[in-house]
Amino acid sequence: MEFNWIMVFAAALIPLVVGAVYYHPKVLGNAWMRASGLTEESLKGGNMALIFGLTYLFSLMLGVSLTFMVIHQAHLYSTVLNEPGFNDPNSEVGRMISSFMEKYGSNFRTFKHGALHGVLTGVFVALPIIGINALFERKSFKYIAIHTGYWVIALALMGGVLCAYM
Repeated sequence: MEFNWIMVFAAALIPLVVGAVYYHPKVLGNAWMRASGLTEESLKGGNMALIFGLTYLFSLMLGVSLTFMVIHQAHLYSTVLNEPGFNDPNSEVGRMISSFMEKYGSNFRTFKHGALHGVLTGVFVALPIIGINALFERKSFKYIAIHTGYWVIALALMGGVLCAYM
């Protein structure tokens, strides 16, 4: 299995695109601002180049880690990484990897399957992180639901793209 950096870089654009739509004032932007205690005036002071640049960098990090959550075959490599001859296709482990990938390399490699894992990641990783922070920040359930909804959608799309096209 080759690691496809182009797809990771492409998938990292998804949170930016989803965010542009999801947090638009005509979608959930106004509800988000109220739940966050923000105003349009308070949002004007940010360095947008830095915000979007760091968002993309963090999305790249998510894309790399999400790849290993949505593609089951990646676990084979991590399981045999320290075996002698791992990098030699003619070694015993190299032949085993090749045989396994020929037989099972395309199992569960669909957009639908990756999206499922993206949703599970949103619910079981993003929700607890957002929820814990929100509880200590004394934010409402609406705040948690808005942000979790965004991440479930973004991670589902990222997971689908990565699983189907890696």
